[in-house]
Amino acid sequence: MILNPANEQGFLLTKIYFTKQYCLYKLSNRNFVSKDSLMKKNSQPRNTKQRRHTIMQLLQEQGEVSVDQLVQLFDISEVTIRKDLSALETSGFLLRKYGGAILMPKEIMDENENDELTKRKFVIAKAAAERIRDHNRIIVDSGSTTATLIKQLNLKQGLVVMTNSLSVATELRALENEPTLLMTGGTWDTRSESFQGKVAEQVLRSYDFDQLFIGADGIDLARGSTTFNELVGLSQVMAEVSREVVVMVESQKIGRKMPNLELTWQQIDVLITDTGLSEQDKKAILAHGVEVICV
Repeated sequence: MILNPANEQGFLLTKIYFTKQYCLYKLSNRNFVSKDSLMKKNSQPRNTKQRRHTIMQLLQEQGEVSVDQLVQLFDISEVTIRKDLSALETSGFLLRKYGGAILMPKEIMDENENDELTKRKFVIAKAAAERIRDHNRIIVDSGSTTATLIKQLNLKQGLVVMTNSLSVATELRALENEPTLLMTGGTWDTRSESFQGKVAEQVLRSYDFDQLFIGADGIDLARGSTTFNELVGLSQVMAEVSREVVVMVESQKIGRKMPNLELTWQQIDVLITDTGLSEQDKKAILAHGVEVICV
């Protein structure tokens, strides 16, 4: 087709017109998307806050929730729900468990590190230290009660101490008697602030120890020590490689049942607690063949 000057000029004008309209359309569409994205972005924090509030309401009503239940309820991804549960756990509102979460037990929420509780932990740690002989090989598990034990070890000579806790390791390094420090290594668990996992278990099985000193979140009088942490495998191995297992726990935790059984009574040799332990509870523990020391 041959265009004369008039036709060619008309063609160019038509081309310019449609090009201009296309650009205006793209610009308009882009602005529309940007506004929509901005609105979505601005509403997201509000939606997140509302969703987490609803999760807490469900926990108050049901006592526990599952990830699958929340995914279906809110029609969002598992990743988002797990982030919600993690944030709520960090804030101290719930405890995560496999596949979901449970409401934070009231007794844990009400438990403050007051002077009386600190004193109880000190006397329990002192009694535990009296069972340790020079040159013993011991395991000290992570936890605030067991950590109190470290300061009682300064007069012990030739100790070999294995731990899965960085804070316990730091305390041990500060001792003047310089005990030999062993670390389990493994995967760092932010919830318990300790190393856990198969690597840590393999390291432990390479040794044998005289004593294990371990705490508990609760004591089930029928079953043994309990914890809110699902990672109980390492505790099991610690007990397995130790000739004597000593549980250090304040009396207020006895009778408290956490979701996960950590050690059975058959795995526990000694329980050290304070004088707040009732005579009835003491008899129930003694019936399992466990030595009970009240200080």
